[in-house]
Amino acid sequence: MNSAADEPKTESHDPAVPEAYAAFMRTGWDERERDVAPHAIVPWAEQRRSRLAAAFPGERLVLPAGTFKVRANDTDYRFRPDTAHTYFTGNQTSDAVLVIDPDGSSVLYARPRAGRESDEFFRDRTYGALWAGRRPSLGEIEASLGLPVRHLDDLAGALGTSAKTRVHRGISASVDALVPPDETLDTDLARVVSEMRLVKDAWELAELQVACDATTLGFEDSVAEWDRVLEFGERWLEGTFFRRARTLGNDIGYDSIVAGGSHATTLHWIENSGPIVPGQLALLDMGVEGHNLYTADVTRTIPVNGAFSPLQRELYTLVLQAQEAGIAALEPGVRFTAGHDAAMEVLAHGLGDLGLLPVSVEEALDPESRVYARWTLHGTSHMLGMDVHDCGRAAPESYKDGTLAEGMVLTVEPGLYFQEDDLLVPEELRGIGIRIEDDIVITADGTRNLSEALPRDPGAVEAWMARLRG
Repeated sequence: MNSAADEPKTESHDPAVPEAYAAFMRTGWDERERDVAPHAIVPWAEQRRSRLAAAFPGERLVLPAGTFKVRANDTDYRFRPDTAHTYFTGNQTSDAVLVIDPDGSSVLYARPRAGRESDEFFRDRTYGALWAGRRPSLGEIEASLGLPVRHLDDLAGALGTSAKTRVHRGISASVDALVPPDETLDTDLARVVSEMRLVKDAWELAELQVACDATTLGFEDSVAEWDRVLEFGERWLEGTFFRRARTLGNDIGYDSIVAGGSHATTLHWIENSGPIVPGQLALLDMGVEGHNLYTADVTRTIPVNGAFSPLQRELYTLVLQAQEAGIAALEPGVRFTAGHDAAMEVLAHGLGDLGLLPVSVEEALDPESRVYARWTLHGTSHMLGMDVHDCGRAAPESYKDGTLAEGMVLTVEPGLYFQEDDLLVPEELRGIGIRIEDDIVITADGTRNLSEALPRDPGAVEAWMARLRG
């Protein structure tokens, strides 16, 4: 466990620190606390912790934030806390650990900024204020998050007391080492933590809307710089969207997929190194992660020269019809897979009309066949929230094999993908990939599209591009 008393993290190329210099650096600093307003998440997080404690009465629950991960040698990735930890606390500082005690009370163990009596603040490359920025004090964290905060050094002692303990494992190796693992207990905690996030509260829905609105602006930025896109290709699109994500949010919610031409047939094309060529399509799958870590996940496929060719429009319209059928199938009480099934029926019939299916449409749609999936490849939906693929450890009966409920948020994203080396499709189709994706809230009477501000109709897409390009 890291401690403020540990030796500062330095590198071999750092200059020596004579005692005279160190002693001088420890003097003459203003260490006053800052006034911190309560975070808007405080009442919501408190309710979530109460529900979690009620699910495991009389037990201790441990949910770490995680720590830094090395990117290259002595440089780390920018820190992003574990989703579950932040969901229950609002905390985004590294190394912190939420402990819900057997009586249902909660304590956050955190690593505050180092005092000026140590060398950490001016020497430590990971935690030092002069290297990595000012960390909040324990008091400042407590004022912000509205729960008791103690020093991280006290965690081991707190976990050493006798109590049935579950740990959200795989997030922090140092925390994992403090409590002997119990696969049954720990796996069940992870399941419950995921399932609690399936239905979003009002605060979460507002955060997701903010992320979608910022994403809309990022798509608009990208098209507004289309002349540079044509000059520099996929990289320019990626960078332009990232600028908006960092300006209005925390980051991108996932590596942007910027796929020109045949790159669009690679589902997770994140290399983003190719050209954007007039006459082809560009598939843009991008999402802003907001300041409170809720992310959008939106895809649009647009004509590079601003207008769809007749063939591109025909295929695009087929995908759009599939998406609209998928969205229309969603409402409380239906199976999670209802949207997928409805979208695939539209696409299978369309592929049949194109003469591509080796069997009848009915035979192709048989779950024991699914030969149409050669050109559709993936499921149509996944849950969305703080993780782009949210609630991933929920039990199948609560998610994939379950039913939808008001407040759930999921994507609807059918696609058609004709690989450039697929000899079973006409040559004019090869290398075309089309996906349309929106973020859908299940409401009491149907759905609401959080990303509806971005046009989907082919004519509206063309007009949108023309307006943005002036």
